[in-house]
Amino acid sequence: MSNIQIAKAKRLRSTPYTSRIERQGLKAYTTYNHMLLPAAFEGSMEETYFHLKEHVQVWDVAAERQVEISGEDSAKLVQLMTCRDLSKSKDGRCYYCPIIDDQAGLINDPIVLRINENKWWLSIADSDVILFAKGLAIGKNYKVNIIEPNVDIMAIQGPKSFALMEKIFGKSITNLKFFGFDYFDFRGSKHLIARSGWSKQGGYEVYVEDTLSGLDLYDHLFEIGKEFNVKPGCPHLIERIESALLSYGNDIDLNDNPLECGFDQFVNLDNDIDFLGKEKLIKIKSEGIKKKLMGVMINLDTINLSKSIELKDNDNNNIGELRSAVFSPTFNKVIGLAMFNKPYWDVGLEFNINIDGVSTKGTVCNIPFI
Repeated sequence: MSNIQIAKAKRLRSTPYTSRIERQGLKAYTTYNHMLLPAAFEGSMEETYFHLKEHVQVWDVAAERQVEISGEDSAKLVQLMTCRDLSKSKDGRCYYCPIIDDQAGLINDPIVLRINENKWWLSIADSDVILFAKGLAIGKNYKVNIIEPNVDIMAIQGPKSFALMEKIFGKSITNLKFFGFDYFDFRGSKHLIARSGWSKQGGYEVYVEDTLSGLDLYDHLFEIGKEFNVKPGCPHLIERIESALLSYGNDIDLNDNPLECGFDQFVNLDNDIDFLGKEKLIKIKSEGIKKKLMGVMINLDTINLSKSIELKDNDNNNIGELRSAVFSPTFNKVIGLAMFNKPYWDVGLEFNINIDGVSTKGTVCNIPFI
């Protein structure tokens, strides 16, 4: 599989940054929202992991597409889609919002940006949320406009991201609070910049609407960033699993509900807000969840996981499935995210796993790991 190339086509879109990252040592792509998403650059996984934790990286995450919902009923529609109460949301803030269907199954877990009361961006994970939103709007006869705007995100991540961005945008950008956003000028163009990103190392995401200005900014980040040891990068498997940053389609999907995934703080059932799947979620909470997402540690020094693997007890009963895993240099063993059936999610519980014909043991643990 490692030598099989992805054939680019109209339905598998490149990003404005594609030609640049391919010149910067890109090793692999994955696909995300019908778009190319960088998956690996030159250097070992451990080397790029430590670089992210110590320096700064610029990521092409244009595949993190936006669903723009605007119009007089836009707030109603956004609230209908998510189990999180947005009644007290504010302009200029980001909100992590599980989106569920009528059976409380997770459709997506986007970051929702409230541009203003009548304009919202849903910065989506990998699924066709725009079709879901349009279907609900038509069914409810809401007065909204739903589009995918031309927005191509680049992320600046790592502990030195703050110094790098301050050097370009000035001191004011350091005043942004986590999950806040504002508009900042770069050579005459305004860019929406959020204090956010798919890592726990700190940083920013630039929502680029002016493509030419965005490419200019991309190049400038690498020129100015030399003193900060800036490198191209991408969402990092080791760092995201250690931090329990969940990946829709890998760790969670439509067969899971928010309570099983540990999203309790984003589920509001005790007020009068209306959202799809609310009655189902109330029933699930009353009866108790039947499975739960947990961390695992496995006594291996390598793993290459491309599909879920069953986890067994000593009587060979299926007690759950491993969904993501990687060797962690921090813990010197394989760590992962797994969905366990009730009642097998107690911390410290041992399980058996067979990988490529080799059996070994693992242990249930809490998440995040770090």
